Amino acid sequence: MVLSVTVVETAEQVFRADEVVAVLLPLPLVGAYDYRVPEGEQVVAGDVVRVPLGKRQENGVVWGPGRGDVAAGRIKALLGRIAGAPRLPEVSRRLVDWVASYTLSAPGAVLRMVIPVAEALEAPALAHGWLPAMGLEEAAGLLRLTPARQRVLEVTSAGVPLSTADLAQAAGVGSSVIKGLAEAGVLQSVSLAARDDERQADGDHPGPQLSDLQQDAARVLVESLGAGFSTTLLQGVTGSGKTEVYFEAIAAALRQGLQVVVLVPEITLTTQWLHRFAGRFGAPPSQWHSELTPARRRRTWRAVAEGRAKVVVGARSALFLPYANLGLIIVDEEHEGAFKQEEGVIYHARDMAVVRGQLGGIPTILASATPSLETVLNVEAGRYRKVDLPSRHGGAVLPEMSILDLRKTPPEAGDWGPGWLAPGLVQAIRDTLAAGQQAMLFLNRRGYAPLTLCRACGHRLQCPNCTAWLVEHRAQGRLVCHHCGHQAPSPRACPSCGEEGQLAACGPGVERVAEEARARFPEARVALVASDTLGGPAAVAELLRQVTAHEIDLLIGTQVLAKGLHFPLLTLVGVVDADLGLSGGDLRAAERTFQLLSQVAGRAGRGEQPGRVLLQSYQPDHPVLQAMISSDAALFLQTEAEARRQLGMPPFGRMVAVVVSGPEPAAVESVANRLAATAPRASGVEIWGPAAAPLAVLRGRHRWRLLLKAPRTVKVQTLMRQWLSQQQCPSSVRIQVDVDPYSFL
Repeated sequence: MVLSVTVVETAEQVFRADEVVAVLLPLPLVGAYDYRVPEGEQVVAGDVVRVPLGKRQENGVVWGPGRGDVAAGRIKALLGRIAGAPRLPEVSRRLVDWVASYTLSAPGAVLRMVIPVAEALEAPALAHGWLPAMGLEEAAGLLRLTPARQRVLEVTSAGVPLSTADLAQAAGVGSSVIKGLAEAGVLQSVSLAARDDERQADGDHPGPQLSDLQQDAARVLVESLGAGFSTTLLQGVTGSGKTEVYFEAIAAALRQGLQVVVLVPEITLTTQWLHRFAGRFGAPPSQWHSELTPARRRRTWRAVAEGRAKVVVGARSALFLPYANLGLIIVDEEHEGAFKQEEGVIYHARDMAVVRGQLGGIPTILASATPSLETVLNVEAGRYRKVDLPSRHGGAVLPEMSILDLRKTPPEAGDWGPGWLAPGLVQAIRDTLAAGQQAMLFLNRRGYAPLTLCRACGHRLQCPNCTAWLVEHRAQGRLVCHHCGHQAPSPRACPSCGEEGQLAACGPGVERVAEEARARFPEARVALVASDTLGGPAAVAELLRQVTAHEIDLLIGTQVLAKGLHFPLLTLVGVVDADLGLSGGDLRAAERTFQLLSQVAGRAGRGEQPGRVLLQSYQPDHPVLQAMISSDAALFLQTEAEARRQLGMPPFGRMVAVVVSGPEPAAVESVANRLAATAPRASGVEIWGPAAAPLAVLRGRHRWRLLLKAPRTVKVQTLMRQWLSQQQCPSSVRIQVDVDPYSFL
């Protein structure tokens, strides 16, 4: 993605009584609405206000002067500012406008990402605590001092006011005991000063000794602080210490009083990262993700907006928080597909992070061992800088890689059924376990089997809501759709012909590989790891503890094992199906497979012992696999870039996906055909489709797809606005636009 951002600094606008202002509501509406400033009031651009909307009231943000296209008599007055609500910074407002324009989204829908917690706008209620109102003897004269009441008075006698919840916990009583003492006048209520419950990261906290290479890389990142906008690719092989290098930039930002946001692809897999951060800075960072409690989200949002949260680590949505003094953005594992938001406002967090950096005039760091082709080309064009860490830290060496040709040495069956592990991989696992080391088997497919069919009639078990096969999860005894979440018990008889005992599992998932592994290596302690087996950060932390303590010999899992985890005793990685993901018509299939396999391979040999990686394949000559074993990422990216350049495909051309969906197939097809008939006719612009999407039904909605392909010189947003403005469709039909699509399902 090549970004063009115009930075315009303006003084905050003040609007006085009777002036008309535009107020943007955090709702998926077409734009801002005009309101009049009431008598005796004045507001400033960025103020959070309460406004009437129809018969209800809503919160909104003063966006600027009114449009002036509404008759004065019809303009309603603001209801006033929300007391205690932080003013939305100008850079946040410009980010909303930019993202809405680029992604063709409603500005209010983008604003909703900036203010996702309406309750956080209200100033927090002043907290109250409890202290004794009298001495113990006087209290005993008023009421009977039960053991519970006496414990409360003993705790409060220390003279430190405690909230009801904290006092109840400290005294081991229920809140009713405290309430009774207060009503009797034995306890008095006192105000608790507002305080931040969390310790903040310390930029002066001592860090580890860096190698010369790491110090040189860190110096470049540190020098970018305060020097205006820049984007730097921090590229380093797996295990090279990229995290410790950008930690130095975070430390420098903290010493300068700046806020930092670190975007990670999956927050549940950051347990090791959080532990390293706390060790480096003396305190954990603030977190932002969907699993936070509402109360925690409210506190974190306000701490960010008021500048008290110094470092925030979070998923892609953390980028949109209204930072009071943001000075550094870091996107870790910038190549990861999880940074692409596919629902609601469709955007890529890596690209929007660069936009946020440019709008705010601050540096952005993109970290990866296998950077995306888009980022590599931006480096080659001189738009981004690059800092390289070509070797592993602490003397560790990159693992030795080789391919097992399944055409020559296929897996052997056993008592457990079909085999999925080739003889060479089986022997390598035996040797590794015998040496007292750990091994890992990787297959990026959850469940037991991706398809179940009937041997009697050929029926395949399909999701009732999607064009997708149901995946058997044998451990749970259920069939699951991995697209919509539909679940059903695994049947004994075929639902089509009624025959029992004829349903057959086809193909392997990680559960099936684990079944074979337990049969082949009965003495090994096996752990199955997938997104549906990890219950959250606590489960990840326990897994890491068990692996580090060598309570596990053999890990078997999906891509959750590929992302940044450090296993010192792991010396062997076996990829069960290295061909998975190499085909299917996806523009980025080869690139994604190369990145994923590189990350998986990077788990081996990160400690003192050297590592090995074995890739099972029926296509050993495939360019991706050859690039893997030759460790020649540059050659692979060069070949991949040339193939896309010749076809004018991203990042050398532009693409926009248009998905039409609805409950009635005829209505969806009709709208898709009308879109095709009115498609823009411009030089170099091609329209592909309409055609049923690969997932023709998703969550009960029928789907048709069109793709617009254009040269980079074409302003596709302008074309799309003109095209979509001509469309009229039933309310049940939705037209979804994805600028720069990553998924083609």
